[in-house]
Amino acid sequence: MLIIPAVDLRAGKCVRLVEGRLDRETVYSDDPVAVARLWEDQGARMLHVVDLDGAFTGSPKNWDIIRGILTAVRIPVQVGGGIRDMDVIDKLLGMGAARVVLGTVAIINPGLVVEACNRYGEAIAVGIDARNGKVAIEGWGVTAEKNTLELAAEMKNLGVVRVVFTDIWRDGTLQGPNLAAVEEVARATGLKIIASGGVSCAADLRALKKLEPLGVEAVIMGKSLYAGTITLREALIIGQEEAGVQVC
Repeated sequence: MLIIPAVDLRAGKCVRLVEGRLDRETVYSDDPVAVARLWEDQGARMLHVVDLDGAFTGSPKNWDIIRGILTAVRIPVQVGGGIRDMDVIDKLLGMGAARVVLGTVAIINPGLVVEACNRYGEAIAVGIDARNGKVAIEGWGVTAEKNTLELAAEMKNLGVVRVVFTDIWRDGTLQGPNLAAVEEVARATGLKIIASGGVSCAADLRALKKLEPLGVEAVIMGKSLYAGTITLREALIIGQEEAGVQVC
């Protein structure tokens, strides 16, 4: 299972939010590029970069930092946050992003998802952000009248093969992932799943790892790494464990 550290950008800084709320923000670094290098140096094989300003406003705002991260690291980087037109997708992938994550646009303009998948294949993923089973959009500020399973099935029909599934109530809380919801999406859709939200410890990772046969291929880790409840080295070891074999 791939372990993907998150680098969330807001106002040029590396931050973490709790439940996506701006009033519950913690700033971890004034130098997100250095943070990205740190995770690479510690063994990360991929990074998840989110432009939170972009997610809230509808278009990416931290271009210079994103470009700096893409230039500074050698590992693949997936980028999300405010990506709502093809020009932005083209620009990010042209800058060297390995994958872009579409969110709000999957609800408001599914035709763009089709166009992007046709042009870029698996370099396109869709973020499905769940709040009480419904899909949240526009920086999680608006709850759409569509449930997560409906959106996942629609995205698969449009050509999407991979989704980033986040339980908003768990995000940044260190309360453990919503395993039931992750499993439900995986079983119902057959999509490749990147799980996000709530991971706090080795037990959480091992619980997610049991879902690998269902298509849960990766987990995004944020607060747990920044708060030190688990180290990246520990997480990477668990990610590489064989089924049924725990490495001390």
